[in-house]
Amino acid sequence: MRTLLLPLIALSLFGADWPQFRGPNGSGLCPSCGQLPATFGPGENVVWKTGLPAGKSSPVLVGDRILLTASEGDELITICLSRATGKVEWRRSVRAPLRESQHKLNHRAAPTPVSDGKSVYAFFADFGLVAYDLDGNERWQVRLGPFNSQHGVVASPVYADGRVVLVLDQDTDAYIVAVDAETGKVAWKLPRNVINGYSTPIVHRPASGPAQIIAPGSYQLTAYSVVDGEIVWFARGLTCQPKSAPTIAGDVLYFSGWTSGNDAGQQVDLPPFAEVIAAADANGDGKLSPDELPKPWQPTGSWRAVDLDRDGFMNEREWTFFRTRRAARNAAMAIRLGGTGDVTASHVLWRYERALPDVPSPLVYNGVVFLVKNGGIATSLDAETGKVLKQGRLTGALEDYYASPIGVDGKVYVASEHGKVVVLRAAGDWEILAVNDFGSDIYATPAIDDGKMYVRTMDALYAIGSSN
Repeated sequence: MRTLLLPLIALSLFGADWPQFRGPNGSGLCPSCGQLPATFGPGENVVWKTGLPAGKSSPVLVGDRILLTASEGDELITICLSRATGKVEWRRSVRAPLRESQHKLNHRAAPTPVSDGKSVYAFFADFGLVAYDLDGNERWQVRLGPFNSQHGVVASPVYADGRVVLVLDQDTDAYIVAVDAETGKVAWKLPRNVINGYSTPIVHRPASGPAQIIAPGSYQLTAYSVVDGEIVWFARGLTCQPKSAPTIAGDVLYFSGWTSGNDAGQQVDLPPFAEVIAAADANGDGKLSPDELPKPWQPTGSWRAVDLDRDGFMNEREWTFFRTRRAARNAAMAIRLGGTGDVTASHVLWRYERALPDVPSPLVYNGVVFLVKNGGIATSLDAETGKVLKQGRLTGALEDYYASPIGVDGKVYVASEHGKVVVLRAAGDWEILAVNDFGSDIYATPAIDDGKMYVRTMDALYAIGSSN
């Protein structure tokens, strides 16, 4: 009897799990997590603090354990800590066989691991997938890569119905893959007609039929059956490089996508490839060099961003993606779930196209959509209509944001790049309740459980809770 009671005792002590990026199904919410303080920091309302190697993955919570990743040199590390004390219970690592090219804001340990309650599955772009049980015993490895991504592959894995699913969007040979969680064998793998993207997918469980993996990509959001990868539905109208993760509230999916050069009014109508070749291909090789392309048709950024296969020229596929990019529009959008095929005209409920986040995902809390834009601009939208309820500056934290907002206890918590955690009253007419400074950069999204929040800075993990 005592053995049977232990799991129940653990659940009562530690509350709900937070098993993936942004918690239960990526919602960023914990309705039953009790009260959290509005004011805290390195010297206030700290339950415990544990130093960590560098990493940008977010913590996940499983039973009495906290799991996250880090790196030191070529060592790619998975760490397990006690949820109660912060003590490191185990640390396991694999060595990186390669070094992927990355943006300076990316990191070798940026993707957040996912757990099914029995094991933890960690993805490193420099290695692939590795699975450990909760006692730290390695179960399997799946080597992946190398990748051809402008800023480095960074999407986190998700888990559904016995499968670990990864979206590996890159400039050439992008794909989505499902791996059997028990064996590490590939269950299915499908190509994606996209370029570099950085968005973690979400799991949707319709009223009937198998679970769906909903994955943002270049210009399109696509839902795949978790059973065999079959495309169930898709919606067009996304931006070029999605970075935010989608979220679901009721029967509606919310997503926000932003790419430089795609704000309203910045669109450019470029001619089709055949017309460009006829006008500009001086040597007749069927490709375009930087010298051949007339100035009005030149990319506004680097040539590398449009030269997807890195051969120094632009071919028809590359021009088509570039042309589509110049015509794309950034937007936050709401899509009613339940469709099949192309649902762009039938299921897109609204679009909002201003003051959009670059990386932070939308938070939908009590019928309000919260968005946080770089520079510390917060916007609340009516979740049903997309109407702006309030927009204002996060005074005291006017900087960039890479962590996503979370909601609990009638408050919204969002961490800025340089370590200021802003607390808002969770309402359409939100107000700032506190700005808490950790004095160290924050890129990870906090995790929450009953009465505690776990905040990862670049050098430590804090458990925050009321001193009372």
